[in-house]
Amino acid sequence: MQEELNQFERNKVWELVQRPTHQNVIGTKWVYKNKMNEEEEGIYFDETFAPVARLEVIKMFLDYVAHKNFTVYQMDVKRFEQKTLGDKVYKLKKALYGLKQAPRAWYDTLSQFLTDNGFTKGKVDRTLFRIQDGESILLVQICVDGIIFRSTNKELCDKFSNLMQGKFEMGMMGELTFFLGLQVKQLKDGTFISQTKYTKDLMKKFGMEEKSSVKIPMNTSLKLDMDADGKPVDQTRYKALIGSLLYLTASRPDITFVVGVCARFQSAPKESHMTAAKRILRYLKGCQEVGLWYPNEGGFKLIGYSDSDYVGCRVDRKNTSGTCQMLGNRLVSWFSKKQNSIATSTAKAEYIAAGSCCAQVLWMRQQLGDYDVEEK
Repeated sequence: MQEELNQFERNKVWELVQRPTHQNVIGTKWVYKNKMNEEEEGIYFDETFAPVARLEVIKMFLDYVAHKNFTVYQMDVKRFEQKTLGDKVYKLKKALYGLKQAPRAWYDTLSQFLTDNGFTKGKVDRTLFRIQDGESILLVQICVDGIIFRSTNKELCDKFSNLMQGKFEMGMMGELTFFLGLQVKQLKDGTFISQTKYTKDLMKKFGMEEKSSVKIPMNTSLKLDMDADGKPVDQTRYKALIGSLLYLTASRPDITFVVGVCARFQSAPKESHMTAAKRILRYLKGCQEVGLWYPNEGGFKLIGYSDSDYVGCRVDRKNTSGTCQMLGNRLVSWFSKKQNSIATSTAKAEYIAAGSCCAQVLWMRQQLGDYDVEEK
């Protein structure tokens, strides 16, 4: 490891600088694998795909835990650190690289270790593992090098933590508070999920701190089109704004539709599109701490809703499907997406939306089977 760092110094890959206050600092990780020559598919690796947990899976996991009034814990792979450098970071001057098969290799290693110790994989979600010990059940959800888990028995959680730390260099991070960009607050009467910090960072990044807020994310009378005669804006900045907003829809269904509309014009954004996108930021400024509330009380019935925006797109006359799925009174899944075909009637548009909703409901029903929950 030290020789690898020395090689970075010799090749001037990076330089050690004082930690900047205006830039994000990204982490790195080690992959212990000898690499003699350039990797070639079919010779050095055959498969690079590694299962990754969908955000809906994480929210269903947290919803189920809130419903059962359990506490979720988190573990993470330890990092290599230089303790004597103080508040300094490495400023990257050249591109770092990693093995193409690294995520797959880690998943296979972890999966094999868990199954060897009595765990079984989920039938639908291959990143979910479970084990039964008498009347107690331990659920483990993995996402790359992060792991969240919960059990009906605290001793089973401690046993799992010791098992993992005995095999891998992993640190116990305590109760889950942050995972995949989601802030998680586990309270006595439920679980609250939000992206408050991320929202505040967006305000600062796009210069909206001094702007006034608005009550709705889009003017109800506004119908965006290509605006061929409009004034062009910086495409890179527009794409960065849309990408940031799309990431925020993981916990904010209230902006999903309008962000999807603005995302249609990334190839040639105009001033009108940028104004509409920045209005979303002004709306978010007035409700930065809004999130998803999963109360302990209430049922666990699987319910889906669907709707369609008939001929809502002025560019190609296509409709937009909107769906959301709930477990009891807890919203766990939703999307807003333009339909692939042009519907000739409102009834056909509604059927297409309902079909998309049913597909998601059926997938969720199968996923719940891994929790021993049967919902019709």
